[in-house]
Amino acid sequence: MAFADPVKARAAAAAALLALVLDLASKRVAMVELAFGELREVTSFFSLVLVENRGAAFSLFSGTGEGQGLKMTALSALALLPLAWFYRQARREDLATLAALGSILGGALGNIHDRLRYGAVVDFLDFHWGGAHWPAFNLADVFVVAGVLWILGGALAGAFAAARPGSVPPRPPGSGKARGAAGGTRKARSGKGRKGR
Repeated sequence: MAFADPVKARAAAAAALLALVLDLASKRVAMVELAFGELREVTSFFSLVLVENRGAAFSLFSGTGEGQGLKMTALSALALLPLAWFYRQARREDLATLAALGSILGGALGNIHDRLRYGAVVDFLDFHWGGAHWPAFNLADVFVVAGVLWILGGALAGAFAAARPGSVPPRPPGSGKARGAAGGTRKARSGKGRKGR
């Protein structure tokens, strides 16, 4: 079974654990070093600002209604379900895809941890240009988005390769060997028949 493959499981789990540890550690440092709402300029286009996000990634669907944290936690958990299908489809040799799946899982778990513990996700990375600001985010968002982009890019590349004129679909494993064996048997039979005559 694909889920029981230890090679795949180790690769995905290692990436998930790394993403989760980096995310939680960076949030902890931000919470120690910054006060909520404090803006600390690092460069002309990047600042650190500690904020609470009660919505999805990049402050989408944010709100303060009753049960918002539980709703977003449930939504985050449901969003992880497609990972099981992609995990089953991934080959054990495709470590990059397994790492991407792990990074999505680790990032999602980091944000779920925040919602369950603090009631909101801790964001602190703020990119801006002039007066325009991209909504604050965290490393978990980075891991999730990077993993999704990698998987989508691989899927699109495979689709384009299959749609190219003259592309030949790969043979099922062992099909060439089977045909060769069958051909050899037919030759042997035909030769034996001629010799008998």
